[in-house]
Amino acid sequence: MNEQDARTAVLAALNEVAPDVDTDGLDGSARLRQDLELDSLDFLRLLETLAQSTGVETVEDDYPGLTTVQSLIDHVVARG
Repeated sequence: MNEQDARTAVLAALNEVAPDVDTDGLDGSARLRQDLELDSLDFLRLLETLAQSTGVETVEDDYPGLTTVQSLIDHVVARG
């Protein structure tokens, strides 16, 4: 999966899990928990939604590295 497809998938998943987040023009450096205010449950739902739409499964060992929108996009690209 290329970066643009991954970005589209991540933003679509964010819209589904956190509809209050304005994803138009969302910067890749936005932090998932601090800036977008995703709690642990939201984070897990985000990963599940991404897995359903992209087929990219995320193991728990990868969670600490998934802190920003861009790190999540990069993760999808690398695994997709």
